[in-house]
Amino acid sequence: MALLSGVEYSNQELFDAQAHVWSHIFNFINSMSLKCAVQLYIPDIIHKHGKPMTLSQLVDALPINKAKACFVYHLMRILIHSKFFLIVKISDDDNENKGYWLTPASCLLLRDEPISMAPLALAMLDPILTDPWHHVSEWFQNESPSPFDTKHGMSVWEYWGIEQKFGQLFNEAMARDARFITSVAMEECKELFKGLKSMVDVGGGTGIVAKAIADAFPGLKCTVLELPRVVAGLKGTDNLTYIGGDMFQFIPPADAVFLKWILHDWSDEECVKLLEKCKESIIPSKHKGAKVIILEIVVGDNNEDDEATKTQLFFDMLMMVDLAAKERTEEEWAKLFSAAGFTSYKITKLLGLRSIIEVFP
Repeated sequence: MALLSGVEYSNQELFDAQAHVWSHIFNFINSMSLKCAVQLYIPDIIHKHGKPMTLSQLVDALPINKAKACFVYHLMRILIHSKFFLIVKISDDDNENKGYWLTPASCLLLRDEPISMAPLALAMLDPILTDPWHHVSEWFQNESPSPFDTKHGMSVWEYWGIEQKFGQLFNEAMARDARFITSVAMEECKELFKGLKSMVDVGGGTGIVAKAIADAFPGLKCTVLELPRVVAGLKGTDNLTYIGGDMFQFIPPADAVFLKWILHDWSDEECVKLLEKCKESIIPSKHKGAKVIILEIVVGDNNEDDEATKTQLFFDMLMMVDLAAKERTEEEWAKLFSAAGFTSYKITKLLGLRSIIEVFP
């Protein structure tokens, strides 16, 4: 037994507390090990090999200084523990009878995979976005809008306008996520769009989601509203149109407004303004079923799944640090909808950590 701040704890409680603190201090090592694996193309190399790779085979294939080959084992060991790779038996005859193989998580990091999360990993773990975390306590004490602004002297949006290479990487990450949604979840979401005659995808990038919806519902006229520089030169189809503009100024009239990962970028006040614009857009529509369709996280909807809740809270902190924004609970969402003049809403948990929220005028 030992005293700590006047409270008596068992030795085991103190050891557990120490391990807990250590785990959180060094938690960044998981992220940085993952980043290294993506930068070295480890998932792609194993996938191209077509079967489990021994350590020596992997070392030979990696673009590294071979004098450091002995450390590849240590990198792979933590990535196996983090469930990014498996160690599997190859044969009883080889000198090395075990090899590395892919998991669903590492398959999501393959560079050529249309729904790859590799661009997201590289963007989120770039110093541009990790450095502001060293300024969070400073931000709490200063007048800066966000920790990102504290570090870089400008907002995320301003920075991406200057650092176009990073902006392109982030846009690619969002495009891959859009493909993920359309390829994995479109079948389950079809009921959302049945009966609608028109829809506008606000902040819809290059229109990946809108195009999938337009293809699935040929009678549905889809419009993508984005910044002019994003949609410049993009060509539509018979039922897909691109419009350049500012969503806070004007949203084209439609039966439905679609917002994918938009509102978590903005403060409550800005969200209410945007939702009011959405309501103005769908009110002229006399078609039954007019609504706003929101794809966002609803914090705390995970039925005691601690890992899922932790990841949602990670996103919440990410929004705070980069944008002084946040992820929201159902209660917080409801307040926004009421403040913007909507009468009701419906939340459907379909998309992993994110939900579909239908909001009705």
